[in-house]
Amino acid sequence: MSTATNTRPASATAPATTSVPNPVLRVAPATPAAAAAYFGASLAFHADVSDVAAALAADGDPGFVVVDSRSTESWDQGHIPGAIHLPTALIAEQAEQLLDKSVPVVTYCWGPGCNGATRAALALARLGFQVKEMLGGFEYWVREGFAFDTWQGGERRAPDPLTAPLDADNCGC
Repeated sequence: MSTATNTRPASATAPATTSVPNPVLRVAPATPAAAAAYFGASLAFHADVSDVAAALAADGDPGFVVVDSRSTESWDQGHIPGAIHLPTALIAEQAEQLLDKSVPVVTYCWGPGCNGATRAALALARLGFQVKEMLGGFEYWVREGFAFDTWQGGERRAPDPLTAPLDADNCGC
């Protein structure tokens, strides 16, 4: 790194400006150790749609149960096959009858613009359940081209090329 200084008289230099870091670096990145702790913790709390789909599609027990925390109308419009319908408002009343505390729960709601799955995960955790939230919710389940059930039967849409690779089984991440 150069340590050269400007030796021109002040009158010959450009006007002084206040240097503002770019928006990305306005707040410095965390240390590698802090980043590892944060991202490791994030993975303990979240699962993505593709990973949930792959685990459910594999032979055998995936080791978790999926809970749809939306309303009955939303459930009827479409839900993940095999999911348990447990609206957030009913968790305190019904969770212990529907779920086994020894089996981790993955919650979902509409999508990234909705925090219903977060509220459901919080309610379940407060009752003593191990829980993760599925990032992307039902919206990304459908956008990535996974099959879903409606009140009329099964359905599947073509993957959205902005959310899923068209010519591969997974994105490689």
